[in-house]
Amino acid sequence: MTQETDAQPWIVADVDVDVRKHAPATLRNREAIAAALRKVLPMTGLVLEIASGSGEHCAYLATVFDHLEWQPSDPDAGGRASIAAWCDGLANVRPPVDLDAAAQDWPVARADAILCANMVHISPWQATLGLLDGAGRVLPTRGPLILYGPYLRDGHPTAPSNEAFDQSLKSRDRSWGLRRVEDVAVAAGHHGLVLGEIVEMPANNLTLVFRRD
Repeated sequence: MTQETDAQPWIVADVDVDVRKHAPATLRNREAIAAALRKVLPMTGLVLEIASGSGEHCAYLATVFDHLEWQPSDPDAGGRASIAAWCDGLANVRPPVDLDAAAQDWPVARADAILCANMVHISPWQATLGLLDGAGRVLPTRGPLILYGPYLRDGHPTAPSNEAFDQSLKSRDRSWGLRRVEDVAVAAGHHGLVLGEIVEMPANNLTLVFRRD
Protein backbone atom coordinates (compact mmCIF):
# COMPACT_ATOMS: atom_id res chain seq x y z
CA MET A 1 0.00 0.00 0.00
CA THR A 2 1.37 3.44 -0.88
CA GLN A 3 2.68 5.49 2.00
CA GLU A 4 0.71 8.72 2.40
CA THR A 5 3.52 11.22 2.83
CA ASP A 6 5.06 11.71 -0.60
CA ALA A 7 8.74 12.47 -1.17
CA GLN A 8 7.57 15.63 -2.98
CA PRO A 9 4.75 16.71 -0.64
CA TRP A 10 3.62 19.94 -2.27
CA ILE A 11 2.25 20.67 -5.71
CA VAL A 12 1.64 24.28 -6.73
CA ALA A 13 0.08 24.71 -10.17
CA ASP A 14 1.06 28.35 -10.71
CA VAL A 15 2.61 30.32 -7.85
CA ASP A 16 1.93 33.60 -9.66
CA VAL A 17 -1.81 32.92 -9.67
CA ASP A 18 -2.54 30.75 -6.65
CA VAL A 19 -0.55 30.43 -3.41
CA ARG A 20 -2.43 27.30 -2.39
CA LYS A 21 -0.29 24.23 -1.98
CA HIS A 22 -1.68 20.74 -2.48
CA ALA A 23 -0.71 17.64 -0.52
CA PRO A 24 -2.00 14.63 -2.54
CA ALA A 25 -2.43 12.50 0.61
CA THR A 26 -5.07 14.89 1.96
CA LEU A 27 -7.84 13.67 -0.33
CA ARG A 28 -7.00 10.08 0.60
CA ASN A 29 -6.97 10.45 4.36
CA ARG A 30 -9.22 13.35 5.32
CA GLU A 31 -12.44 11.35 5.67
CA ALA A 32 -10.76 8.71 7.84
CA ILE A 33 -9.25 11.43 10.02
CA ALA A 34 -12.64 13.13 10.36
CA ALA A 35 -14.22 9.82 11.41
CA ALA A 36 -11.62 9.40 14.16
CA LEU A 37 -12.04 12.99 15.31
CA ARG A 38 -15.82 12.64 15.69
CA LYS A 39 -15.21 10.44 18.74
CA VAL A 40 -12.75 12.71 20.53
CA LEU A 41 -13.27 16.39 19.66
CA PRO A 42 -15.22 18.51 22.17
CA MET A 43 -18.69 19.80 21.36
CA THR A 44 -17.58 23.41 21.66
CA GLY A 45 -14.35 25.36 21.81
CA LEU A 46 -11.11 25.96 19.93
CA VAL A 47 -9.08 23.35 18.04
CA LEU A 48 -5.43 24.26 17.54
CA GLU A 49 -3.84 22.55 14.56
CA ILE A 50 -0.06 22.26 14.72
CA ALA A 51 1.90 22.14 11.44
CA SER A 52 -1.14 22.74 9.24
CA GLY A 53 0.97 22.48 6.10
CA SER A 54 -1.02 23.28 2.99
CA GLY A 55 -4.16 24.07 5.01
CA GLU A 56 -6.32 21.53 3.19
CA HIS A 57 -7.00 19.47 6.29
CA CYS A 58 -8.02 22.54 8.24
CA ALA A 59 -10.35 23.77 5.49
CA TYR A 60 -12.03 20.38 5.21
CA LEU A 61 -12.30 19.68 8.94
CA ALA A 62 -13.57 23.18 9.72
CA THR A 63 -16.41 22.50 7.30
CA VAL A 64 -17.19 19.09 8.80
CA PHE A 65 -16.92 20.36 12.40
CA ASP A 66 -18.41 23.78 11.89
CA HIS A 67 -19.53 23.96 15.53
CA LEU A 68 -15.87 24.36 16.52
CA GLU A 69 -13.44 27.24 16.05
CA TRP A 70 -10.17 26.33 14.31
CA GLN A 71 -6.74 27.85 14.75
CA PRO A 72 -4.30 26.66 12.06
CA SER A 73 -0.56 27.23 12.43
CA ASP A 74 2.70 26.67 10.60
CA PRO A 75 6.24 28.01 10.98
CA ASP A 76 6.61 28.42 7.19
CA ALA A 77 5.42 31.71 5.66
CA GLY A 78 4.51 29.99 2.38
CA GLY A 79 2.52 27.43 4.31
CA ARG A 80 0.61 30.14 6.16
CA ALA A 81 -0.24 31.85 2.87
CA SER A 82 -1.55 28.54 1.52
CA ILE A 83 -3.57 27.93 4.68
CA ALA A 84 -5.15 31.38 4.47
CA ALA A 85 -6.06 30.79 0.83
CA TRP A 86 -7.63 27.37 1.42
CA CYS A 87 -9.59 28.63 4.44
CA ASP A 88 -10.70 31.90 2.89
CA GLY A 89 -14.37 32.50 3.60
CA LEU A 90 -14.65 30.02 6.49
CA ALA A 91 -16.03 32.02 9.42
CA ASN A 92 -14.91 29.49 12.04
CA VAL A 93 -11.22 29.50 11.02
CA ARG A 94 -8.85 32.06 12.53
CA PRO A 95 -5.94 33.48 10.52
CA PRO A 96 -2.97 31.08 10.61
CA VAL A 97 -0.25 31.88 13.15
CA ASP A 98 3.51 31.40 13.09
CA LEU A 99 4.03 28.56 15.56
CA ASP A 100 7.14 26.43 15.93
CA ALA A 101 6.23 23.35 17.97
CA ALA A 102 9.71 23.24 19.51
CA ALA A 103 9.55 26.83 20.74
CA GLN A 104 9.17 27.59 24.44
CA ASP A 105 6.50 30.20 23.81
CA TRP A 106 3.47 29.63 21.62
CA PRO A 107 1.26 32.43 20.24
CA VAL A 108 -1.80 30.50 21.46
CA ALA A 109 -2.35 30.49 25.23
CA ARG A 110 -5.17 27.97 25.42
CA ALA A 111 -7.04 25.46 23.26
CA ASP A 112 -9.73 22.89 23.94
CA ALA A 113 -8.11 20.33 21.61
CA ILE A 114 -4.90 20.02 19.59
CA LEU A 115 -4.52 18.19 16.28
CA CYS A 116 -1.16 17.41 14.68
CA ALA A 117 -1.09 15.33 11.49
CA ASN A 118 2.06 14.07 9.77
CA MET A 119 4.60 16.19 11.63
CA VAL A 120 6.18 13.88 14.19
CA HIS A 121 8.10 11.77 11.66
CA ILE A 122 9.13 14.68 9.41
CA SER A 123 10.81 16.77 12.10
CA PRO A 124 13.51 16.35 14.75
CA TRP A 125 12.53 14.58 17.98
CA GLN A 126 12.88 17.97 19.68
CA ALA A 127 9.80 19.16 17.79
CA THR A 128 7.75 16.30 19.25
CA LEU A 129 9.02 17.10 22.73
CA GLY A 130 8.08 20.74 22.19
CA LEU A 131 4.64 19.71 20.95
CA LEU A 132 4.04 17.63 24.08
CA ASP A 133 5.30 20.41 26.33
CA GLY A 134 3.07 22.97 24.65
CA ALA A 135 0.04 20.68 24.78
CA GLY A 136 0.61 20.22 28.49
CA ARG A 137 0.51 24.00 28.92
CA VAL A 138 -2.46 25.01 26.77
CA LEU A 139 -4.91 22.10 27.08
CA PRO A 140 -7.51 21.91 29.87
CA THR A 141 -7.97 18.82 32.00
CA ARG A 142 -9.13 15.95 29.76
CA GLY A 143 -8.43 18.05 26.67
CA PRO A 144 -7.25 15.83 23.77
CA LEU A 145 -3.98 15.94 21.87
CA ILE A 146 -4.56 13.99 18.64
CA LEU A 147 -1.59 12.80 16.60
CA TYR A 148 -1.98 11.22 13.16
CA GLY A 149 0.66 9.52 11.04
CA PRO A 150 2.85 6.42 10.71
CA TYR A 151 4.38 5.00 13.89
CA LEU A 152 6.28 1.96 15.11
CA ARG A 153 4.78 -0.19 17.89
CA ASP A 154 6.36 -2.84 20.07
CA GLY A 155 4.81 -6.23 19.37
CA HIS A 156 3.32 -5.13 16.05
CA PRO A 157 5.12 -5.99 12.80
CA THR A 158 6.05 -2.91 10.79
CA ALA A 159 4.54 -2.79 7.31
CA PRO A 160 7.19 -3.01 4.55
CA SER A 161 5.97 0.33 3.17
CA ASN A 162 6.57 1.98 6.55
CA GLU A 163 10.02 0.40 6.85
CA ALA A 164 10.94 1.79 3.44
CA PHE A 165 9.45 5.16 4.31
CA ASP A 166 11.45 5.29 7.53
CA GLN A 167 14.69 4.63 5.65
CA SER A 168 13.78 7.25 3.06
CA LEU A 169 13.16 9.86 5.74
CA LYS A 170 16.45 9.13 7.49
CA SER A 171 18.33 9.36 4.21
CA ARG A 172 16.94 12.87 3.75
CA ASP A 173 17.56 13.99 7.34
CA ARG A 174 19.10 11.86 10.09
CA SER A 175 16.91 13.57 12.70
CA TRP A 176 13.71 12.43 10.96
CA GLY A 177 12.06 9.01 11.04
CA LEU A 178 9.12 7.03 12.35
CA ARG A 179 8.79 7.19 16.15
CA ARG A 180 7.86 4.41 18.54
CA VAL A 181 4.44 4.89 20.11
CA GLU A 182 5.95 3.83 23.42
CA ASP A 183 8.62 6.56 23.27
CA VAL A 184 6.03 9.23 22.51
CA ALA A 185 3.81 7.99 25.35
CA VAL A 186 6.65 8.09 27.88
CA ALA A 187 7.62 11.61 26.81
CA ALA A 188 3.97 12.70 26.93
CA GLY A 189 3.69 11.46 30.50
CA HIS A 190 6.33 13.98 31.57
CA HIS A 191 3.91 16.72 30.52
CA GLY A 192 0.75 15.35 32.12
CA LEU A 193 -0.55 13.67 28.97
CA VAL A 194 -1.85 10.10 29.03
CA LEU A 195 -2.27 7.92 25.94
CA GLY A 196 -5.89 6.85 26.02
CA GLU A 197 -6.56 5.39 22.59
CA ILE A 198 -4.78 4.07 19.51
CA VAL A 199 -6.91 4.02 16.36
CA GLU A 200 -5.87 1.94 13.36
CA MET A 201 -6.06 4.04 10.20
CA PRO A 202 -5.80 3.33 6.45
CA ALA A 203 -2.38 3.04 4.78
CA ASN A 204 -0.69 1.68 7.93
CA ASN A 205 -1.15 4.91 9.87
CA LEU A 206 -2.35 5.46 13.43
CA THR A 207 -4.27 8.08 15.34
CA LEU A 208 -2.98 8.51 18.89
CA VAL A 209 -5.30 10.20 21.37
CA PHE A 210 -3.70 11.67 24.50
CA ARG A 211 -5.61 13.36 27.29
CA ARG A 212 -4.41 16.09 29.64
CA ASP A 213 -4.35 14.51 33.09
